[in-house]
Amino acid sequence: MSFEEEISKGNFLIPECTNCKKLVWPPAEYCDNCMGKTMLKEGNFQGKIIEFSKQNEDYFCIVEIENSFRIMAKMTTAPHIDQIVKISKCGINEGSYFFEVN
Repeated sequence: MSFEEEISKGNFLIPECTNCKKLVWPPAEYCDNCMGKTMLKEGNFQGKIIEFSKQNEDYFCIVEIENSFRIMAKMTTAPHIDQIVKISKCGINEGSYFFEVN
């Protein structure tokens, strides 16, 4: 099972090094810290909004996931800095990952 296969099904799993336990982002088969093999980790991952902007009716947020890495995610309700969120939807659209949080 690969990250791309899982995210294309709407499942957000994070590669974690089997050796040093580092979360690896961007997703890769090998750890950028110790070169150990990674496995996809399931979980109820939380993130914190670092910054955001509004375009039309949507908000676009920089979200720090598990105090480890950052993603850009869409949000339909007004966010605030340091708000704790979870990924509600994810996938691949035109070859790029997309994320929505709430």
